[in-house]
Amino acid sequence: MNNNIRNFCIIAHIDHGKSTLSDRIIEMTNGLEKREMQEQVLDSMELERERGITIKLNAVQLRYKDFLFHLIDTPGHIDFTYEVSRSLAACEGALLVVDATQGVEAQTLSNVFLALENNLTILPVINKIDLPSADVERTIKDINESVGIDATNAICISAKTGLNVDKLLDEITRMIPAPTINLDKPLKALIFDSYYDSYKGVVCLVRIFDGLIKLNQKIKMFATGKEFTVVELGIRTPKSINKQELVSGEVGWIAANIKSAHDVSVGDTVTDAFNPTNVPLPGYKKILPMVYSGIYPIDNAKFDALKDAMEKISLSDSSLVYEYETSQALGYGIRCGFLGLLHMDVIKERISREYNIDLILTAPSVKYELNLTNGQTLVLDNPSKFPDKTTISYIKEPYVQATIISPEQYIGAIMELCKQHRGEYIELMPLEGNRLKATYSIPLGEIIYSFFDKLKTVSQGYATMDYEINEWRKSDLVKIDILLNGDKIDAFSFISHRDFAYAKGRGIVEKLRTYIPRQLFEVPIQAVIGGKVIARETIKAMYKNVLAKCYGGDVTRKKKLLEAQKEGKKRLKAIGSVSVPQDVFIKILSND
Repeated sequence: MNNNIRNFCIIAHIDHGKSTLSDRIIEMTNGLEKREMQEQVLDSMELERERGITIKLNAVQLRYKDFLFHLIDTPGHIDFTYEVSRSLAACEGALLVVDATQGVEAQTLSNVFLALENNLTILPVINKIDLPSADVERTIKDINESVGIDATNAICISAKTGLNVDKLLDEITRMIPAPTINLDKPLKALIFDSYYDSYKGVVCLVRIFDGLIKLNQKIKMFATGKEFTVVELGIRTPKSINKQELVSGEVGWIAANIKSAHDVSVGDTVTDAFNPTNVPLPGYKKILPMVYSGIYPIDNAKFDALKDAMEKISLSDSSLVYEYETSQALGYGIRCGFLGLLHMDVIKERISREYNIDLILTAPSVKYELNLTNGQTLVLDNPSKFPDKTTISYIKEPYVQATIISPEQYIGAIMELCKQHRGEYIELMPLEGNRLKATYSIPLGEIIYSFFDKLKTVSQGYATMDYEINEWRKSDLVKIDILLNGDKIDAFSFISHRDFAYAKGRGIVEKLRTYIPRQLFEVPIQAVIGGKVIARETIKAMYKNVLAKCYGGDVTRKKKLLEAQKEGKKRLKAIGSVSVPQDVFIKILSND
């Protein structure tokens, strides 16, 4: 039976029909009855359906003729690249789905290269051939040139109508190799995802490479060394079905009374506690947060609700790191570490939708390494905790090695974009077809804001980017504080390279002058580095005509009223605090 197992995933650009093809495969293999089917059946989150993206992967077991299919549905965004690479490691093949009306696009390429790194058999599939604007010949040529895979015999389908999907299923059985079966070896299983179930605890999605796993078996996690007893295991079809054991070559789930998601790591190897394997599966690494931001409830009375929401979400997301903090301007909040900006946006949306809490997010920042004059080293992820500059010897910031793949005609604009973001050129290499690979060393702090959006803009969506932390390097960084009527607003503090500090400080004070309503007294807004003001704007005082009631009389009476008004404004300015509406924080902090 094991020779008839086929483990595969689907890789595609957004809106090329990946989830629709998954639906058709499930329907045609009778995974669900027609009355149970719905669109994007593997995308369980409302957010996934709304945006048309896959955030959490899914794995289902399906039967087709005499074959057992394990279909793994993967996310495609760069924030989740590591999870995607581990999902691909659980497969022997991948379906490369390309839209016949659009051709090869950005997201497809990076996942194809991940599949090739994992030595997967890639099956090209051309989708949406039922549309009037479909150009199959051009798409085949595009795959041949851009991806470097022979697509001459690619299966042409319409996932929406089901046209030729049966031929694709036959091609999967013929072209994708069966997994290697090693039943006599000690248990070796790859965790490629996990989720939290309120009854079962943390449930691990696993691919069994060697041996087998049974109920009541004691297992051990390679990375943490923690041991658990398997209380339930099974497969999904996509309905959850319990089994007595999972054997080499199979994909399924295990539950072992694991209380915390942090006890389970994606990419870790599961083995038998009494007869462990000596060598774990390759490719495991600890996922580290890349971007840090403070999350505050707009209504501070909802802080306890925010704490509960964060605890529940962290149970199902082991990559989320957080701690509690306080801001003078925003009150009580939570400092969170995210994999990237999409991960940050997803967590924010989940809290807002699932727990009905309106949020303010502070400007994203990265970790900095501060070497102090007393010889100590301080790792800082919150600009408001920046120490006095006289105590700092030097500062290091994380640099990433960014690999950008793009058609040749856009490479000039991309190199200029990298230069604007303090990127240092490493190399430029030609690839298959009309593509080039540019490698740059760029500070992580420069790419966490709008670098991806700008990259997509200058390349018309064709450029793909992957990056990894390369080194920590000394940089001339400064902390910029924003003062409002002489008071420091800690929520607006940020760290910048000295060369860009003036422009960034000037931008924020100009926006604050526009957004903050006028007061009864003049309000200075200043951007400050240490004790030096680098930019200033002034909100003019509201004017009240105190002479309106004077229809005549001596001029000294008018002077007296004006002097009284002047003194009153001085006194207000000395003792009055500036009222900053909550939406000002939202406008400034949500803006690049």
